[in-house]
Amino acid sequence: MRSLLIPMGGLAEGMGGAYTAVASDSSYFEVNPAASSSLEFTELSVFHNNWIADTKIESAVYTIRHKNLGFGIGGKWLYLPFTAMDEYGDAVGAGYYSESMAGVNVSYNLFPGFYFGGLQAGATAKIAYRSMPAVDSGYTDGNSALGVMLDVGLLSRFNFLKMYSSRTKNFSVGLAVKNIGPPVQGDPLPTVATLGIAYQPIRPLTVAIDASQPIDLSDISKSESFYAAAGALLSVTDFFKVHGGLLVKGGNPRLSIGSTFDVELARVTVNYTLDLTTQLAPLNRISIQAVFSLGDLGRADLSKRVDSLYLGGLDAYSKGEVDQAISMWNEALTLDPTFDPARESCDAAQASIELKKTMAELQKIKPGE
Repeated sequence: MRSLLIPMGGLAEGMGGAYTAVASDSSYFEVNPAASSSLEFTELSVFHNNWIADTKIESAVYTIRHKNLGFGIGGKWLYLPFTAMDEYGDAVGAGYYSESMAGVNVSYNLFPGFYFGGLQAGATAKIAYRSMPAVDSGYTDGNSALGVMLDVGLLSRFNFLKMYSSRTKNFSVGLAVKNIGPPVQGDPLPTVATLGIAYQPIRPLTVAIDASQPIDLSDISKSESFYAAAGALLSVTDFFKVHGGLLVKGGNPRLSIGSTFDVELARVTVNYTLDLTTQLAPLNRISIQAVFSLGDLGRADLSKRVDSLYLGGLDAYSKGEVDQAISMWNEALTLDPTFDPARESCDAAQASIELKKTMAELQKIKPGE
């Protein structure tokens, strides 16, 4: 089941795999299962990845968020031509070897707020199947296998060392443990724990680092060595981004560069990868992702309405219409209970009312009383 570690493509691969804390689109599915509860849009994505030699990977992900609850379903299929040989090296049959995976994701955003993005927690239940072509001589019998596993993850976004004005949180931390499950035919699953951080020092630039530790659940002492990845994403315009990344695993690098651009109906990500982690000779490959945005369930319109009520309340308060201002801010909070500026303004207005009442009572007190 080594295909579980091969990226579908998209931004996750284009940033060298340093995506655990970025997780900003449906590429999250095999990276950090907590991300679906914070995605802005409902998305349908399809991926194609040319892997080693004739190996191809086809994938698809659908993800949707309702308020603080996120869902996703996805699948991946790796396939390559296969020829069975007998003990004398003679071909005895041919077909396709394949590994397929299907998963269901759910996540929830705990404690969301205006200043703090909340703590997102999620899990993805997956089932994977390894298929060997059947040949008359029976040389492939018993090699097909089924595995079940679970991914779990955490993700938090907040502001830290932010030098510009924006509602988007500029710092994030992610933690994911992937492919937790029982051995398949005596072999452990490729379980790996990853800690990632991402930072936007300026508005258009995101830099990220992932640190990963493979875990052999059958025998911890046989776990593979630690490896790391670093990546960057630069927004050149609203419709065009460039990205790149470097993964170093076992001393051999995997370098990826790519771009994301909007076309009429979709957002397309194309990556080029130079891979030295799998063989001594350089391996060049291309991956492509097409993301179809299916709307945001009215979140943008709701945000505009909340902003309008908040600004209207500020205008009313500046004119001395305190009761009207409080009413508008309370309406904004009814629409979005996490909009802390309206709550803070409400509290300040209520405090000013109480202060005026206290001052009025003090003025009623006669001298000498």
